[in-house]
Amino acid sequence: MLKSYLITFFISMVPIVELRGAIPYGTLLCNPPVPLLQAYIISIIGNMLPVPIIFFFARKVLEWGADKPIIGGFFTWCLKKGHKGGAKLQAKAGRGLYVALLLFVGIPLPGTGAWTGTLAASFLDMDFKKSTISVMGGVLLAGIIIGALSAVGINVLK
Repeated sequence: MLKSYLITFFISMVPIVELRGAIPYGTLLCNPPVPLLQAYIISIIGNMLPVPIIFFFARKVLEWGADKPIIGGFFTWCLKKGHKGGAKLQAKAGRGLYVALLLFVGIPLPGTGAWTGTLAASFLDMDFKKSTISVMGGVLLAGIIIGALSAVGINVLK
C-alpha cells in the first residue's frame, strides 16, 4: 500500500500531470488502489510542495538558461509561455487577479495547474502569500473536480 501512496504522491509533483493525473492513477490504476480521500490529500500535498521553489527560483533558472546551448530553446519557450500566461491572466482579471489565479489553477485543463499558475504569479510579481493561497484554493478545487470524476470511474469499473 505504501508503494501506491508514494506513486500517487510523486505523480502529483510532476509538471503538467500534477494532481489531475495523480488522483485517477492512485484510485483507478494503482494496485492496491488508494482510497479516494487519501489520494486527494496525498495529491494536494505533493502538488503544493514545489510551489515555493517554483515561485522563488524557476523564473531565475529559466532566465539563466535561456541563452545556453541545448537547453536554451526549451527555457525560452517556458519563459514565453509564462509571460504570455501571466499577461493573459492579468488582462482578463484586472483587480480580481488572485481569484483569476485560483480559477486558472482550479479548472483542470491542459496547461493549467499549480506549476503554470505559480510561474505566472512569479512573472507578474504577485505577492507570495496571496498567490500561494490562490494556488492552494485552485489545487483544492481541481482535486474536487478530478476526485468526483474519479469516483464516477470507480463506480463504472465496479
